[in-house]
Order: sequence, then structure tokens, then C-alpha cells
Amino acid sequence: MARTRLYRSGNLEQENFPAQDISDYVCDPTCTVWLDLCDPTPEDFEMITEEFGLHALAVEDARHDHQRPKLDRYRTHLFLSAYAVSNNPEGALLTSEIAVFITPNALITIRKGEHFDMRKVVDRWDDSPDLAKNGVGYLLHGLLDYLVDGHFNAVQELDERIEALEDLLFEEGRDEIQAVQRASFELRKNLVQLRRVVLPMREVVNTLLRRDLHVVNEPMMPYYQDVYDHVLRATEWTESLRDMVTSVMETNLTIQGNRMNLIMKKVTSWASIIAVPTAVTGFYGQNVPYPGFGTHAGFYESTAVVLILSVVLYLSFKRKDWI
Repeated sequence: MARTRLYRSGNLEQENFPAQDISDYVCDPTCTVWLDLCDPTPEDFEMITEEFGLHALAVEDARHDHQRPKLDRYRTHLFLSAYAVSNNPEGALLTSEIAVFITPNALITIRKGEHFDMRKVVDRWDDSPDLAKNGVGYLLHGLLDYLVDGHFNAVQELDERIEALEDLLFEEGRDEIQAVQRASFELRKNLVQLRRVVLPMREVVNTLLRRDLHVVNEPMMPYYQDVYDHVLRATEWTESLRDMVTSVMETNLTIQGNRMNLIMKKVTSWASIIAVPTAVTGFYGQNVPYPGFGTHAGFYESTAVVLILSVVLYLSFKRKDWI
């Protein structure tokens, strides 16, 4: 499915016109064309390669999934690979890949499935029509601004989940302990995935700011600087969250170790108390005569020794907070 837009001299002139008509506008310096292809066919790739003179390596990268976020420079165009990020209700991190060809007067977006919501990007373009006169730089800014804001929102949501996880650290219930362990590993997995998406964007946006690429003109420079600032904040926040998750996992292990030590102290204390009657009865169980042997007094004396020593040990361990 293809979607198109035509801007002429900064004004939106046509929308959803046939992709075959693009050749009528790409050579006009007053026109800026946007072409969006969702799950393109081999014929679609052949069409854009012929119409825009795209490099074979860039087209190959656009065909294949799981490209790393990057910006490649070719003689007549740039190739951008990036990801939109969101969190589903279950807490899993969702990524949607998009490939972008950037030519002097055209922006071609290649989406891998319907997960990437291009309508929100179009809404950003429509919210600032006064910038449309800046051509491809204007269209690319709206796309990057949407992507980076999505990264920032994902990082913020993960931060809130980590804070909620920290509140569960000192809960005593077994369910809470298992919830902390499960959630901490899921968060760490999400952050590793998010880091792979967010960190390369710093280099991508920084490269676009280079004046020799002629993508960002002077009026659009402050807008790209704002996007770059958001990229840096998302990057630094992601790195700090990795440290926080690691700290939560280490703290959880430390707490579990402390709880195990406390349990071992209690078990050892009770074992010591139980050892007293065992020792006394074992001693009096010898097959040799002993004081009180064969009399009621001997039984009472041994019972008294068991009770007194057990109480003394119990009070001693209680005072040391071992029980």
C-alpha cells in the first residue's frame, strides 16, 4: 500500500496521488514529494530504484529486517534506518522498523508492517505547515521528532516501573519476592533492547546536522538541535536506568542473602535447644549405673536439667535476636 504527498513551494498541493506520477515532480526544484510504502513488493522496490536512482546497497538494506539504526551516505541520497518504540500493556517493549531514503526533494519511507503509525507523523507535519517551505528537512524533522519522542516516552515508562519495583524490594511475601525477580529480569531485557535502538540515534541526528549534507537548512537547524537534545537525554536516561536495574537486582540478592542468614540463625538456635534434651537423655540412656539410676528422683532430675538448660539457651538466643 502506497501513500503520497506533494508540496509545491511550501504548500500541500496533492495527497494520495498515484505513485507512478512521481516522475512528473521529482525533477521540479519547487516540489517536495513524500512516498510511503507499507510492506512493499519487489516491484515497488524496482519502481523507487528507477524513479529516484537509489543505490543497490541501500535498497538491499531496506528489503531486509533487523537493520541497526544508522545513516548511510551515497552520492545522490541518504539512507536512514530507525525504530519506533512503545510498551504494550503487559510491559514488553515493542519496536517497529522503518527505512528512509532522503533525496534533495523527496522522502521515501519503507515500513515493515502496520505497527508503525504513520498517521501520527502526518499529524506532526500538519501541525506546523509554516515549516513546509523547508522541503525534505521539514518532513524528516517530523519523522525524527516522532521517533525520538517515542524513545523518550518508553524510557520514562521504564523508569516508573523501576521505581515501583524498588518499593517491592523489602516486602516479605514469597509472591513479592518472585515478582521482583521476574520484573527485574524483564526490565533488564527491555533496557538492553531499548539501548540498541536509542544509542545509535545520537550519531544519526548528529550527522544530519552537518552542513555538508545539505539536508538541514538554517531555519530548521534549531528544530534539529531540539531533537538532538531529546536524543541525548533519552540516551543518558537509558544508561542510568541500566545502572538502576543492576542495583535493584544486586540489592534483591543481598536482601535474600540476609534473610537466609537470619533463617539459618533461627534454625541453628532451635537445633541447639533441641540438642540439650537429646544429649541429656542420651547420657542417661547409657547401660551403666548413674546417680538416680532406677529411681523416680533420677527421672525428675534429668527432666529438670533438660528444661532449665533449654530455657537458658532460649533466653540467651532471644537476647541476641537469633530467635
